[in-house]
Amino acid sequence: MKTLKEKLIELRICEDAVKWTADKTIEEAWATCPRGDWMLLLFAKTNPEDIKLLFLAKGHCANTVRHLMKDERSIVAVDAAIAFGNGEITKEELDKAAKGAWDAAEAAQAATNKIASYTSANYPSINCAAANAGASCCSNHTPPHWGAESAATAASYAAFSSIDSDSASAKIANQLLTADICRKYLPVPTI
Repeated sequence: MKTLKEKLIELRICEDAVKWTADKTIEEAWATCPRGDWMLLLFAKTNPEDIKLLFLAKGHCANTVRHLMKDERSIVAVDAAIAFGNGEITKEELDKAAKGAWDAAEAAQAATNKIASYTSANYPSINCAAANAGASCCSNHTPPHWGAESAATAASYAAFSSIDSDSASAKIANQLLTADICRKYLPVPTI
């Protein structure tokens, strides 16, 4: 039987998560994980059939940065992710909201690029903040496809595009908050 660490490596979970895991069991890691993005990614990769449950958690994670969202399309996407998770809307309705949110994210990114180019210091922080709402953590620094799986991510990405990299303590606090949200909505994954 594989250890959690071996399974994370096999699933191509980011190196920081693998290092943090050390020799923890899945139960220990789930109970103490400080980052919701890691938990969302692991759950998505190990429980792909639980899409509604995943979206419920993603939507609530993205909702933690709702106050930063300047574009109504981002807010609509967060609400859509939660509604989909609760079985209140269809995947097609979620897809529509996701498309709008990615359009908002692209507009926010374009505006940010006019002000200053991304650097290795701030672009990853934007990506990891977006990951708190459901993107693939540390897999690359580009937004995932805007389809249904990205509604909440797109909304969060748009909000965080306006945050500078000096907000490290806020980012850490949000990562812990989203980890607690994941523990509330998602069961410990079976690996």
